[in-house]
Order: sequence, then structure tokens, then C-alpha cells
Amino acid sequence: MEKPFKFAAAVKLWSGLLAGLLAPSLASACACGCGIFDVGTSSMFPNGEGGTAYLQYDYQDQNQNWSGTSSAPAANNTDREIQTQFVTLGYQYLFNRSWGIQAEVPYGYRTFKADDGTGQILTRSWNQLGDIRVRGLYTGFFPDMSAGITFGLKLPTGSHLFAPEIVDRDTQLGTGSTDILLGGFDHGDLTKDGNWGWFAQLQLDVPALIQAQYRPGLELDTAAGIDFKGLVLGRVHIVPLAQVIFSERTSDSDAAADPANTGYQRLLLAPGLELDIHPVKLYADVEFPVWQHLTGNQLVAPLLVKVSLSYMF
Repeated sequence: MEKPFKFAAAVKLWSGLLAGLLAPSLASACACGCGIFDVGTSSMFPNGEGGTAYLQYDYQDQNQNWSGTSSAPAANNTDREIQTQFVTLGYQYLFNRSWGIQAEVPYGYRTFKADDGTGQILTRSWNQLGDIRVRGLYTGFFPDMSAGITFGLKLPTGSHLFAPEIVDRDTQLGTGSTDILLGGFDHGDLTKDGNWGWFAQLQLDVPALIQAQYRPGLELDTAAGIDFKGLVLGRVHIVPLAQVIFSERTSDSDAAADPANTGYQRLLLAPGLELDIHPVKLYADVEFPVWQHLTGNQLVAPLLVKVSLSYMF
């Protein structure tokens, strides 16, 4: 009777969490939708006491103009390309089976190309520390730690002042805001032998304190998927997975924002693979947009790439 109880309780938990997160008004953050990289990494779900250190690489190249639900002429947008790479150092530690902490320190590399209005393309490239994220974790809902919530802050450690005469606030590597972070996750078995499993995750980013008349909005990123754990080659556990990712971001606001050309909804499909050689895990996925609706004219990427290497101790 334990599994039916867990399923019913999980449905109740997720329904309440989603209702609490979505009931207020929606806004957004980071014109590039960088929060999308925070979901979908099922290998990072806590499963026992102890620590995990990880290094994650994320990449996207926004090079196609998009408006509404379809591509649009490049001439409708002075932005031509935004190429972004993030290298994130993370640390997660579970003090016991109920409580833990997580910290992430990103370092960003970005190249931005824009038309100056005369047909000349201006290019700016820079790299810097991004916005650090610090979270608490609670995994005490079930004895197997399969469901949990996260809560914390995104700190304004990344600069929002690089070449302001060319680089808009929504293209800076730092938002300049202090944000409240809320999230949740759950996972379980689909088959009795435990080979097939499912997982779900969501992350909500709510800007609270802002600087220089720019308010990035709220960003909601969710992921749900299945994985197969039945492949073993020597000491290596090979876990293929497939997931669906949905991202919601509404327009920026305040005097330094461009509300007419920020905000979107998008749906992505992401095949991935995890290699587990305990205590080391290597995870990678590629995320392909299959539907997206953007406000005004914005640059989109044909795919997003994520690679994560973690060590458990």
C-alpha cells in the first residue's frame, strides 16, 4: 500500500506547489532564458546524506529572429546574434535525509552582435562572474527522499554595466536583481524491477530587489521525463533519458526595460544520457525547441547544450 499512498501524496504535493507558484501574477528574468539550464538534470536529485560537487557547461547560440510563433525577417530586429556559454561550479550537501544546501557559482562568456542602424555590425565579447544562487533543500516528505522542495536567493553578483551604450540590460550577464528562488522535484519507478523511472522538476525565479530602473520578470522552468536504468557495462551504469521542458517568461518592466520585445513561452524536447561510475557521474543532453511564442522580435537558438560532471562523497 506504500506506493499508492506515495503517488496520491505526490499528486497532492505537486498540485499544491504548482497552485501556490502560479496563482500570483507572472513576470520574467534573463532575456536569454538562462534559467532553463537549471531543470532537467535528473542525476542531481538528492538520494542520500553527504555531498556532491559538480561542474556544468551550458551553451546556446541565439542567431535567428523570431516573433510570435514563427521566424521573422532579420531586418525587424537590430540584434543579430547572442552566443552564450556558462561554466558553473556547484556544491550540494545533505546534512541528513531531510535537509540540505546547494550553491552555484556561474561564470559566463558572451558575444553580442547588433546592427548600429546603418548596416554596420557591432560586436562585443566579454566574460565575467554571473549571478550566484544559494538554496536550501527539504527532502523529508517520503522515506526514500524521492520528492523535495528548494528555496533560496539569486544574488546580484554579475555585472549589468558592460558596454551599456550597445548592450541592453536584458542582454547583460548579470540582471542586477536579487531574486527569490522556489522549486520542487519528484521521481519514482514506472516498473516493478526499477529499470524504468520518471522524474519531474520545476524552478521559479521571482525578482524582488532591483537596480537602475530595470525589473527582470519572473521565469518558470519545468521538466518531466522518463529514464531507463537497466543498461550496465562493467562498472558503468548507462542511463538514457528523454524529457519535455516548458519555459514561461513574461516581459521585463520599468524604465530601462524593453517590454515590447521580451517575454515568451516555449516547449523543448531533450534527449539525454547519464554515465554513472560511482562516485562519478557524467550527464549530457541537447534541448530542441518544438514550439515557442515570443513577444515582439527576439533572437532564438536552434538548440541548447548541457554537460555536467559530478562527484559524490
